[in-house]
Amino acid sequence: MDWRAPVMDYCERLSPAFWAEPANALSNFAFVIAAASAFVLWRRRGGADYPALALIIVTASVGIGSFIFHTIATRGAMLLDVVPIAIFIYGYFLLTLRRYFHLSIVLATALTLAYAAVSFFATTIEALNGSVGYLPALAALSFFAALLWSRGERATARSLGAAALLFAISLVFRTIDRVICPAFPLGAHVLWHMLNACVLWLLLRAAIVAGARPDDQASPIQNAKEPTAA
Repeated sequence: MDWRAPVMDYCERLSPAFWAEPANALSNFAFVIAAASAFVLWRRRGGADYPALALIIVTASVGIGSFIFHTIATRGAMLLDVVPIAIFIYGYFLLTLRRYFHLSIVLATALTLAYAAVSFFATTIEALNGSVGYLPALAALSFFAALLWSRGERATARSLGAAALLFAISLVFRTIDRVICPAFPLGAHVLWHMLNACVLWLLLRAAIVAGARPDDQASPIQNAKEPTAA
């Protein structure tokens, strides 16, 4: 594979030039704003929730990596776009199992790896303008919201439910980006970025407000020795 090959997948990009996608590129700063806002909340909540801090850093890297991709626009630069997104998805999946459902580190990790395998398979399906790969994330988010609601954890369920709804809408815009090119040359990918920044903010806020459990801060070795800790 030629990692320097240009990527021309979006309505806005009509050439390999650096600023061929100004809207798609600059809209990524919404992720940086979301991360900064979450960091302020994190500090106000005590500044000791390191799993949440890690996700805040990943959120900022999503915006930076996607900015680089939508300016340099090569197959190599695409990794800076997709890898931070994957890290956030799998990291938040693991945190959800640990923090909201109080699963052991061993079981939570096993379920996260299984989910990652399903998600990887979904990325191999070429449909919906590449949006199929995100459907497992939408399904997991919706399922977690419904399960939390049934358990009576309404505040967290509402946050995850709102995030799932926004994510579903953002997926629609990502999917129709190429379809609407003739009528709207700017495309809809910019809305994918901005709505997803809101999604990540909602998820970060939910995690920070829920707060860390004592064993969230324990080492993996300690947790492996006590797989049933609450």
